[in-house]
Amino acid sequence: MSGTGIVTISAFTPGNVVGTLVLGLVIYVLYEGIRFLLHVRYLSNVFRDVPGPDNVHWLYGNILQSPSNGEKRLEYLKNLVKRFPRFYRLWIGPKPVIMLTHPDTIKILLKTAEPKTVGFGGAYRHGRPWLGDGLLIAGGQRWARSRRLLTPAFHFDVLRPYTEVYNEASEELLKNIGMCAEKGESFETFHVVSACTLDIILRCAFSYCTNCQNLGKSHPYVTAVNEIAEEWATRNKKPWLFPDIIFYLTKGGRRFKRQCKYVHDVAEDVIDKRRRTLEAGGVPEKKYKDFLDILLMARDENGKGLTREEIRNEVDTFLFEGHDTTASAISWILYSLATHPEHQAKVQEEIDHVLEGRESDRLQWEDMPKLEYLTLCIKEGMRLHSPVPFIQRESTREFIIDGKTLPPGTNLSCSIFSVHHNPTVWSQSDKFIPQRFSKENIAQMDSFAFLPFAAGPRNCIGQTFAMNEEKVVIARILQRYTIELDPTVEVKKHPAAVMRSKNGVYLYARARR
Repeated sequence: MSGTGIVTISAFTPGNVVGTLVLGLVIYVLYEGIRFLLHVRYLSNVFRDVPGPDNVHWLYGNILQSPSNGEKRLEYLKNLVKRFPRFYRLWIGPKPVIMLTHPDTIKILLKTAEPKTVGFGGAYRHGRPWLGDGLLIAGGQRWARSRRLLTPAFHFDVLRPYTEVYNEASEELLKNIGMCAEKGESFETFHVVSACTLDIILRCAFSYCTNCQNLGKSHPYVTAVNEIAEEWATRNKKPWLFPDIIFYLTKGGRRFKRQCKYVHDVAEDVIDKRRRTLEAGGVPEKKYKDFLDILLMARDENGKGLTREEIRNEVDTFLFEGHDTTASAISWILYSLATHPEHQAKVQEEIDHVLEGRESDRLQWEDMPKLEYLTLCIKEGMRLHSPVPFIQRESTREFIIDGKTLPPGTNLSCSIFSVHHNPTVWSQSDKFIPQRFSKENIAQMDSFAFLPFAAGPRNCIGQTFAMNEEKVVIARILQRYTIELDPTVEVKKHPAAVMRSKNGVYLYARARR
């Protein structure tokens, strides 16, 4: 009996335990490695005859073919869409991505509510620590429920009072531009416009007033969003950074995590202040019910509201989408008008006509449909510069694209920039021609040819809000100033989560009257 006991104990000595664990780990790694190689082989066979660029590296795929320089990368995409005008395949490491570049192919996906890519290597997975499962990233029933609960926040009756906020924030923007105009200095467009759009979304969505336009430098929130978006885009292009354990050890990963905490703290502060107000006896009388009111009061058919985390995710999402994408659009539209003075003059003439005989320069809700030529310029600016260059989905079922069957789990990227520059869709696609969007031309246009707000069931819920904001901000600037490009600073596009400019966009403002 004692001998048996000694043998049993010796079988579990530390050395044997460690050896067993090491052996188990080796077997597991070999198993996962074989599974991975078999899956790569399967993908290679499935996507072998899908059109796409050659010279695919066995490890990196096509990543090394895409230039790191933003302008050159966009030219690379333009060249690809000339070669493959409907769709093509890129290998991002060992994983294929199907780039949809034509209205006929892109509508096959966008007419569905397929989820965003949040699996390993998916474009939106790396944004999840920032935005969580807010409306931008959520999929399935979670997305459908959020969309249903949040749609009332963008009803015309809710949006109408926001016009006054657009005007008030524009007054502050004009002061900042005016200081540069008086000195004869150019101003960096993204810098002042981002502060203005942040001011607008905080006021409209959360009734939250700050001095974000009067800090003398970029607001910390604007800086944080820029850095988060940049690290997100960088990580998407480097498969070796896909594992969290590696990414968060890098300098960029630590910065990403730090800035995510900051924007989360801002969101929590917004929410907590409103909760304290409610606990103190209710929301003070306001001219309108804001987005946060609707978030806190939203209930589904079972009477269930959003959790604290869900509310924070939506606040983070709308703070980002409500200021960053709109700031990009306004900045690029102003750049387009500064470089095309003949169109700028027509817009100014229209604005003067709309405001003729008024004591105030403020625009009203009823003025929005009257700004017809400005609307053409806004649309053409968003086509040409694509504030949101890409969106990506992951298929949950088979898709047939031009006769090719793509299996479930395929990453499908809607290359908005490529669609907007597809020469088979747009003639002279690199030229600024606002008349493309005249009523006569729109009647003949495929509804999936112009996608600044995406399309289909997962289109941008705030597109009317954004369009009206852009109209008011741009109109108020051009009513007071004529803008000209500062030729000493070269404008270079830099695509990330939104389209930016590497060196900024510097404009001179000349007082009109």
